[in-house]
This record gives sequence, C-alpha cells and structure tokens, in this order.
Amino acid sequence: MYNMRCIGVLTSGGDAPGMNAAIRAVTRTAMFNGLQVKGILRGYKGLITDEIVTFQTESVSNIINHGGTILKTARCLEFRTPEGRRQAYDTLMRHQIDGLVVIGGDGTFTGARLLAQEYNYPIVGVPGTIDNDLYGTDTTIGYDTALNTIVSAVDKIRDTAASHERLFLVEVMGRDAGFLALNGAIAVGAEAALIPEIATEEDQLERLIQNGFHKMKNSSIVLVSESDATGGAMGVAQRLKEKGYDPHVTILGHIQRGGSPTANDRILASRCGVAAVDALLDEQRSIMIGIMNNKIVHVPFTDAIKDEKPVDKHLFDVLRLLCI
Repeated sequence: MYNMRCIGVLTSGGDAPGMNAAIRAVTRTAMFNGLQVKGILRGYKGLITDEIVTFQTESVSNIINHGGTILKTARCLEFRTPEGRRQAYDTLMRHQIDGLVVIGGDGTFTGARLLAQEYNYPIVGVPGTIDNDLYGTDTTIGYDTALNTIVSAVDKIRDTAASHERLFLVEVMGRDAGFLALNGAIAVGAEAALIPEIATEEDQLERLIQNGFHKMKNSSIVLVSESDATGGAMGVAQRLKEKGYDPHVTILGHIQRGGSPTANDRILASRCGVAAVDALLDEQRSIMIGIMNNKIVHVPFTDAIKDEKPVDKHLFDVLRLLCI
C-alpha cells in the first residue's frame, strides 16, 4: 500500500472555513511529489455512491479565500455499517486510490479509524471543525474564523443592548464544547458564559447580572453554548423570566460556519494539508495532524476522538475578573 501513486481527499461532517485551503494544500503537495489526486464528493457518502473526480492543479485555484468546501459534505448513515464501509473500500480500490486524507471532526475520524482498521488502509486526518473540540491540537481549522464572526456579531448587538439598557443572551455553537462561548465572551467583554463543561447554576448567573446592573452598567451580554447542559439561550431566557428579568435572545446559528477564512485558519489549513501528505508518504496511518505550541504533531485517531479536550479553567477567572 505504501507505493503511493494516488491520494484521495474528502471533507465530512459540518463545514468549516479553511477546508478549501486544506484541500488546496493536500492537492498541490501531492502533485509536487508526483502523485495523482482524486477528490471525493460529499464525504463518505461519495465513496459509497462513487462520486470521484480527478483533480488538476487548476481544480484548486482561487479557493483559499472561500468558505465552505468545494468537495461538498454530507452525513452518511450507511458508512456507519460494515456493509457501507465495504462499499467505500471497493470504490477506493476501483479508482486505485492508495491513501486517503479526510478533513473533518470527531465523527469523521471515527469513520476513518474503522475503515483503516478493517482494511489495513492508510488514512490521515486533518482537523476541520469550528468547535475546536479535538484532543491533541491547540486549535482546529475554522475555529478562529467562527470566533471572529461571533465577535463581530456581538459587537453589533452590544450597541443595541447599551442603547436600550437590555440584557441579551447570545447563543453560539458548541453543543459539547464551550471554547467558542468562553473565548468569545472574553473577546466581547461579556458578563458571563454558559458552557457544557462547567455547570453554571442559575443563581450564579443571576448574581453576575445583578452585580453588573448594580455597578451602573447599562447593559449585559451573556454568551450561551447551544447545549442540553446549558439549556440553550431560550432555556436560560425562560428561567430568567421566571426571576423577573426581561432577556432578549439572539441565536447566531449557521452564520458562524460560513464566510471567508481568517489568515490564521488559512495558514493552519495549509500547514496541516502539507503535513498530511508528508505523513502518508512517510508511511504514517490512522493519525490526525495537529498543531501544539506552533509545531506539527501526529495524534492517533483513538486519542483525538476519545480523549476529552479540556477547557482552560483560568479563562473563567479572567472573565469573572474583567466583568465587574
């Protein structure tokens, strides 16, 4: 299998700004090394339905600044079954694809790990998710762009909150991880952040808001992760209404996924894409390319998926200190 002549690349799961930059890096690095590149459309679904296109260098021209993914992405229930993965493997063999680069999050790497194990097939992952929840890497492709989108949106909301002396609850993405909410709250000068990793009791939230108003603040902003653990912005708003507050809710939703990637995300995606091809050529498999202390690292799929990436609790102290 390590007589690499052709590499496949796909994107899977939720889209993230910078995925196109990663696709570009994988494609051009492979071609620089004399390899053929085949793009797999719609993630693992495209492997099952045989949606494969041959890439040329111009296939990835002028995409580094675009959000989303030119390869498209889709959920694929069939790939979760042994029969579906068999179809995927048969497609790879039929197109003579000797190794695969997958760009996505934990679900993407879970599928990649199973396929690699079952067929002894070389796969390397590139971390593409706005949630920044993959263990073994300081940051993931798309996170910086999503965070800056949140900051831009909340800055605008702050103008209205201050003008009308209102309390705003702003819901951001992060179903299982609070990195966007916590760092976003620090960046916009919010009064609090409710995230899944730390159960914030209702009376703590109420006390924070009361303190803000009592100290002559004319508005308050609270960022809430979209999570069952937090109840989401609508759930928090309902509890606050029962306490006599009149919160206003803004749900940012999918605007966090889109948009032109920041310079940081373009650079990260480019570095990881190059490293992914280098890893395949170096006979690496079943690993995610990560970045720690600004250095490229190789993280086993099992670690990236199963180990929980911790939130820096010191950031909560920073937020509490600065919101007085």
